[in-house]
Amino acid sequence: MVIATTKRKRASRTSKPGKKAHFLHKPTCSTCRKARDFMEKRGFQLYFRDLATERLSAAELEKLIGERNYTEFLNTRNALYHEKKMKENPPSRREAIRLMAKEPNLIRRPVVVAGGRVVVGFDEKGMARL
Repeated sequence: MVIATTKRKRASRTSKPGKKAHFLHKPTCSTCRKARDFMEKRGFQLYFRDLATERLSAAELEKLIGERNYTEFLNTRNALYHEKKMKENPPSRREAIRLMAKEPNLIRRPVVVAGGRVVVGFDEKGMARL
């Protein structure tokens, strides 16, 4: 799966050929910075997409989520998540995707895509398997 990212790339500190990942994030997010450091230390060349300035469309979110449980992509720390009481009453898949496309802070971050795999949030084991 390829997600369009900016042309801006940053070679990792210990760059190894062939280890590339698309890194969808919010630069000011501390979890994203932690995950970025984790990935770079493992030799990944990261291609960045700032979710705030380069929002994902509903079609991109559909493709990214695929057959996975869409609720794993919802940011449980987001104000909208709490306002709409999504924990108790999760939105439908269609509504969740519409909301995430409209409000990118509702997307759990970071989203790392490499080798056809997708890892959501700071998941060390998941990122180590990429």
